Amino acid sequence: MFRPAVRPVRQRRSFAIPPTLRTARIVGSVRHIAIEGAIGAGKTSLVHLLAADLDARPVLELVEENPFLTGGFYHDLERFAFDTQMFFLLSRLRQQREVARTLAAGEGTVLADYCFDKDNIFALLTLGAEDYRLYERVFRAFRAELPAPDLVVYLRATTDVLLRRIRRRDRFFERTIREPYVDSLNRSYEEYFASFSGPAHVTVDVSSIDWVGRPADYEAIRAVILRTIANIDAGQGSFDLFEEEGDGAEWEASSTRG
Repeated sequence: MFRPAVRPVRQRRSFAIPPTLRTARIVGSVRHIAIEGAIGAGKTSLVHLLAADLDARPVLELVEENPFLTGGFYHDLERFAFDTQMFFLLSRLRQQREVARTLAAGEGTVLADYCFDKDNIFALLTLGAEDYRLYERVFRAFRAELPAPDLVVYLRATTDVLLRRIRRRDRFFERTIREPYVDSLNRSYEEYFASFSGPAHVTVDVSSIDWVGRPADYEAIRAVILRTIANIDAGQGSFDLFEEEGDGAEWEASSTRG
């Protein structure tokens, strides 16, 4: 079992991408990758970049299509929580069934901006006891049939950073999001991944990374993901993923495989 080896970055190093990682297509055993993180972490933007760069199929959760989320969830969680959660659960179920068919047919690599199992993070945070019991029965009824990712990439960021990014993208339905909700969600993600026992995963602190505005940051996180994939394919038992890339943005990554 791979063990997390989190330690601070003590010196700045140039993150050069080895020639073997400069590929336009992911090959090998890792064909289903999930990018995870709390709201505002940058999951979807990273999936768009990676999918185009690595010739992978993007699978994006239906956020703006969720009428309960856009219709008042962040304004009145108690009223909209169950409907919002069930919409996400059932839409993700349909998407993941299609992912299973894609993988079974050998039709390339899938890059999703969510991991199906994380659905439970939001359910525990927002649902009352009775609603959660009903939700959990539905969740468990379908979970076993869905494919687990070969790799989960967890994008970690501070609550302040998440809030700044949420405000900057300015989705109309997110304007009523408050700091306590984002902080509780962020803590729930940290707890979830601290005891994560699922597939191989890599945690990257992205609080100081801007892969949309700084190409060097994108190349760095891309290299971390490709190195992780290469190590999984090689069956290596430890990863050395602590690197830093220019512009004063120090960051760290740790990997584990269950």
